[in-house]
Amino acid sequence: MPNIQRLNTAHLDFWSRLEALTAWEGVANEVVTATVREILAQVRARGDDALLEYTHRFDRLEVERAADLEIPAERLRQALTAIPAEQRAALATAAARIRAYAERQKQESWTFAEADGTVLGQQVTPLDRVGLYVPGGKAAYPSSVLMNAIPAKVAGVPEVVMVVPAPGGESNEMVLAAAAVAGLDRVFRIGGAQAVAALAYGTATVPRVDKIVGPGNIYVAAAKRQVFGAVGIDMIAGPSEILVVCDGLTDPDWIAMDLFSQAEHDEDAQPILISPDAAFLDRVAVSIDRLLPGMERRDIIEASLIRRAALIQTLDLAEAAQVVNFVAPEHLELSVEQPEELLPLIRHAGAIFMGRYTAEALGDYCAGPNHVLPTSRTARFSSPLGVYDFQKRTSLIHCSPAGAATLGQTASILARGEGLTAHARSAELRLERTALG
Repeated sequence: MPNIQRLNTAHLDFWSRLEALTAWEGVANEVVTATVREILAQVRARGDDALLEYTHRFDRLEVERAADLEIPAERLRQALTAIPAEQRAALATAAARIRAYAERQKQESWTFAEADGTVLGQQVTPLDRVGLYVPGGKAAYPSSVLMNAIPAKVAGVPEVVMVVPAPGGESNEMVLAAAAVAGLDRVFRIGGAQAVAALAYGTATVPRVDKIVGPGNIYVAAAKRQVFGAVGIDMIAGPSEILVVCDGLTDPDWIAMDLFSQAEHDEDAQPILISPDAAFLDRVAVSIDRLLPGMERRDIIEASLIRRAALIQTLDLAEAAQVVNFVAPEHLELSVEQPEELLPLIRHAGAIFMGRYTAEALGDYCAGPNHVLPTSRTARFSSPLGVYDFQKRTSLIHCSPAGAATLGQTASILARGEGLTAHARSAELRLERTALG
């Protein structure tokens, strides 16, 4: 059974051990970085020819023309019809909930007028075109299609382009069905760094986008990092994380399974449990040992538990909140009697699941809020993916003659103080005109 780290805030080395446990260097090594750099350069220079070559080499998919990499809309509709009715209904339910939540995030343009007639404001516009990367092969995430595409559509993005690898020519039917449900505009059977390059720079077949979102492996993450600036990106995501704070009164089997739910993603995922009740930590450890042998992804879960998990004892729930804020977890479960009382103490978390009955897995699929969340302590300064990630804000300034006179005097003084006399003269010329009436 896994030997899970036990930490206690009463120990002098607690904070240093916690920092070491939660540290994550998600930077690709030099070999990966160099490989990705070459792929990006080749696709940028040679377009479709390079894209076809890399797709054949890495995905074992050989097509004669780049146009054959595009999946027709009719194929997406066929997948939606062909999947079992319960899956179709689940996709529809999840999509409706994600859309309803996203609608509340949509920002609108605004203006206000000052007393002298000057008008200031902000114009909100959607991005023109967005690229969505979806993993393929062993990993199939129809939920990621919905979570990334629907907020873009709610934002008003006219064209959302999805890329998804099809190793050996095989496509996941639920992923294609989700693309139909989400209203994707174009879908291509490409993956890896070459897909990121095609979206970032454009080819004769794949249109260039303004922003790339969606999860991927280390090559995809390295490619997104390298193309940032040419296009926008959502984030560079690290391994999945869950941190559970429990008062010791929740069924320990529930908590063990919640920890498993993120540990099963991969060996680097991080499950952490915090409680002031040492006996409860012991009971959860017993549940872990009893339940783990029956898990389908036991080996992955066990590796995650051994490498990056922890059971942490705190003095009380207030101190537990201090630990939470240090970790800044992707997913935080407040499995306590009165989670709303603990909530004001929490400053850093990607998503907060409140109460004993709110399993984190609900947020992964259908609760409504986005499951694309900041990882690796980045919740200290970043937020979940949302409609706002697909909208731009442009400042509006419309000066009346009186406003130009008032602001011009202030601007002139500040500009001359900085030695930028052309700035000053630009404002002063309008002062002269308004003075003449």
